[in-house]
Amino acid sequence: MNPESPVWHSASARLAAAVVVAIGCTVSPAVWAGRDQALGPARAHQEAAVAQAAADPASYGVIDWLRRMHLAARRTNYVGTFVVTAAAGNLSSARIWHACEADLQIERVETLSGPPRSTFRRNDVVMTFLPEAKLIKSERRENFDVFPNLLGASESAIAELYGARLLGKGRVAGIDADVVQLAPRDALRFGYRVWSERRSGLVLKLQTLDAEGRIVEQSAFSELQLDAPVKTHALAQMMNNTAGYRVERSELERTTAAAEGWSLRGVVAGFKPVSCYRRALTARGAEPGERTMQWTFSDGLATVSLFVEPYDAQHPQQEGTMALGATNTLTRRIPDGQGDWWLTAVGEVPPQTLEAFARNLVRNR
Repeated sequence: MNPESPVWHSASARLAAAVVVAIGCTVSPAVWAGRDQALGPARAHQEAAVAQAAADPASYGVIDWLRRMHLAARRTNYVGTFVVTAAAGNLSSARIWHACEADLQIERVETLSGPPRSTFRRNDVVMTFLPEAKLIKSERRENFDVFPNLLGASESAIAELYGARLLGKGRVAGIDADVVQLAPRDALRFGYRVWSERRSGLVLKLQTLDAEGRIVEQSAFSELQLDAPVKTHALAQMMNNTAGYRVERSELERTTAAAEGWSLRGVVAGFKPVSCYRRALTARGAEPGERTMQWTFSDGLATVSLFVEPYDAQHPQQEGTMALGATNTLTRRIPDGQGDWWLTAVGEVPPQTLEAFARNLVRNR
C-alpha cells in the first residue's frame, strides 16, 4: 500500500486516533476558544455539569454527557495503557502520558504492538517518531477524527441526531464509571456505549456499535493512573528532541472545495463541512504541482474526510471498500473530460454514509 495514501495514513494512525477517540478531543486553543465563545452562557453550565455529575446523572441529555467528557479530557493528567480491539480480532495497545496546563494540551502515545512508533501531540502540532527509519513526520491538524469532537454541528443539531441513556454503573481498570448509551436516530452513523469516569467524566472505555447493536470496535484503558504527576515541560522536551532523525513536514494549505472545483450536489443528513486543505502530492509518479484536497465533514461526533487527487493511470488502483475496526474506507475513480480523479473517503461511519458522499461529490470545472 502506498505510504502516502489516505488509506495507509488512516490505518497506520488508527491506534493513535483511537486513543484520542477515547480520551476526548485534542484541538488547538483557537478552536476551543471559538467553541467556548459560541457556547456563551452555556460555559457555566458545562462547569456545573461536572460538579453535579455524582448528583443526578440520570437526568443528563446527550450534550450534558459530551460536555463532561470534553472538560475531563482538558483538565486531567494521567498515565495509562490503552487497548483497541476490532470485531475481526485485531488488537493494538499503547502507553499514554497526558498533561494539561491552562490552554496547553500535550501527550505522548507509545505503541506497544506492531512497529515501534511514538506520537506526540502539542495542541494542533503532531509529530510521529519512527525509530526504525530514523524519521519524524510532522504536521499541524486543526481537528482529528475523534470522539466526541463537537465540531461541525450545533449542540441542538447533535441532540437531533443522537440520544443518550444512562444504562447503569460499571468499572474499568478498577475505576468506577457511569455507562452511557449514545444512540443514533438514523442509519448514517454508528452508536456508542461509553464508560465515563464517575468523578471527572473522563472516558475510560468506548464501544462503537452498528445498527444491530454489535460491537465493531472497542477501546479501553487496561490500567490507568488519574491525576498522575505528568509535566507538560517534560513531554515538550521529549517532543523537541529530534537529534539523529530526519524531519518530514507536511505542509497543509487552507482552501475551499469551491476554489478547488468541487461541491456536493446534495447534503448528507447531519454532516457539515468543518475544514478543507490541500497538500502537495509526494507519491511516486506525481507531477510537480499536483495536489491532494482533504475536505472534512462532521456531525458533531462522527467525522468523514474526502481525499481527492488526480487519477494516476500509470499506477491504477482498485475501487472498493474496506473496514478497519470502526473506520470504513471507500475508493472510487471519478470520470472527468479534462482528466479523471481518484476519491478516497474515510470515516468512522457506516459504509452507506461514505457511499452517500461519493454519489453527491461533483466536479464544477
